[in-house]
Amino acid sequence: MNDRTQLPCLRERFLRRERRSVQAARRFTAETLTGWDLAGTDRADDVLLCVSELVTNAVIHGVPPGRQLRLILRNEGRVLVVEVHDSGPGVPHVVDDADEGGRGLLLVSALSDKWGVRERELGKAVWCEFGLA
Repeated sequence: MNDRTQLPCLRERFLRRERRSVQAARRFTAETLTGWDLAGTDRADDVLLCVSELVTNAVIHGVPPGRQLRLILRNEGRVLVVEVHDSGPGVPHVVDDADEGGRGLLLVSALSDKWGVRERELGKAVWCEFGLA
């Protein structure tokens, strides 16, 4: 008997600390979802919105000048994982009383199945997961 271990599909992209990186991240994610046959699924729009929010937060709050952020998409079969790595200080959190801004992580919390922050030697990784049918 020959059991094959299937490794998760992984795609990553480095993005600059600039607002147009949010659009580039969405485009990259949409292309990746299409390549993984996930573009028309129930979760595709949620994934795209969460990528936008996490990359926006990294660009505005997490990436020091002259540095980049890293977007990782991982398809583990039953779960799609989104990670945004930056080298900035601080740990992001959901803002309870947000007027015009600050709702990004609230949306990520509402749309994803799980999310969290992992500290790294330099900076952090903010991640979220989506169950796939």
